[in-house]
Amino acid sequence: MTNGDIFVGEMIGTAILILFGAGVCAAVTLRFSKARAAGWVVITFGWGFGVLAGAYTAAPLSGGVINPAVTFGLAVDTGVWDKVWVYLLGQITGAMIGAVLCYLTYYAQFRANVRKTGTTEGTADEPVPTLGIFSTIPEIRNPIANLITEILATIALVLPILALVGNNRHVEGIGIGQIAGQADGIYGSGIAILLVSLLVVGIGLSLGGPTGYAINPARDLGPRIIHTFLPIPNKGTSDWGYSWIPVVGPLIGGLLGGLIYNAAF
Repeated sequence: MTNGDIFVGEMIGTAILILFGAGVCAAVTLRFSKARAAGWVVITFGWGFGVLAGAYTAAPLSGGVINPAVTFGLAVDTGVWDKVWVYLLGQITGAMIGAVLCYLTYYAQFRANVRKTGTTEGTADEPVPTLGIFSTIPEIRNPIANLITEILATIALVLPILALVGNNRHVEGIGIGQIAGQADGIYGSGIAILLVSLLVVGIGLSLGGPTGYAINPARDLGPRIIHTFLPIPNKGTSDWGYSWIPVVGPLIGGLLGGLIYNAAF
């Protein structure tokens, strides 16, 4: 894989991930959406399908990692670090692009996020803060507890990924998807991505309650940057005071996941 392949693959794959993930959050959150108030289960499956679509798309070019925490975990386990910066650059860029695409998809709904004349404060017709569409927000703001949640949830992501990839994690450097010319077992069939997608759904259902399960620094940071600049009425704060937790927590979790797998297997 060339650096160009990796960058393009990760950029496109991560953009698709965020388009699906932020898109389902917009669908559930915004007024005048047919899926409004559809609930947490819908959100977790939307993000899972985002992983499915993004990773499958990116796999032939870059291995379909689309997550800096997973990139770190794979690099720690394999010792392959020389292309990590290319993965990270593609992932952050793609996440920002995906956030813009989500905004464009729901443009009319975002523009309608205004108070109607005569609306009673506190009703369903009130404008809604929009940061939760793009990035994570903790239910209880406790930095230590929030950080621990993100670390543990990311370990729960990275360890099974490394187990699914198995010995093939060394093929073509780092990656979780099918690489052209590789056709061995689960890895070669491309089924690993489907299983990882279901894993992400499970993490959301079981571990997502406290913080919204970032488990992916690019997934949180890129859209948060875009949210800061988008001209959304009544969008609320971008909450930069919390922003380090969904970046640092998953990176620590990814590193620990790689170390644990390397030591145990």
